[in-house]
Amino acid sequence: MSVGIVIFAFAGEPACFAHALLNALDMREKGMNVKLVIEGKATALVRDLAEAGSPFARLWTRVREAGVIDCVCRACAGKMGALAAAEAQGLPLCDELEGHPAMSRYLQAGYTIITI
Repeated sequence: MSVGIVIFAFAGEPACFAHALLNALDMREKGMNVKLVIEGKATALVRDLAEAGSPFARLWTRVREAGVIDCVCRACAGKMGALAAAEAQGLPLCDELEGHPAMSRYLQAGYTIITI
């Protein structure tokens, strides 16, 4: 399927972020071309969800293994103290818009943007 969707996850509340993760997996499983961009306060969860006992850690692992994470905002991860965790997990970092991922890049590529 040629549908291109990019989910920009900004919300740092774990249950809200989990919805972004669940929807990204669901879309991927249904054959959609989906990418997840982790921005704002949600970047702190990159650090928190990597810990085995944390809520949604298993969901986080599934999303990482599915390969739907396009990038983590470098500026926000730095501000939220999660840059080292993102790097340690091998997550790509984006910074083309003064340290942040540019939505225009996805729009120019034909993606529909969803923000959570």
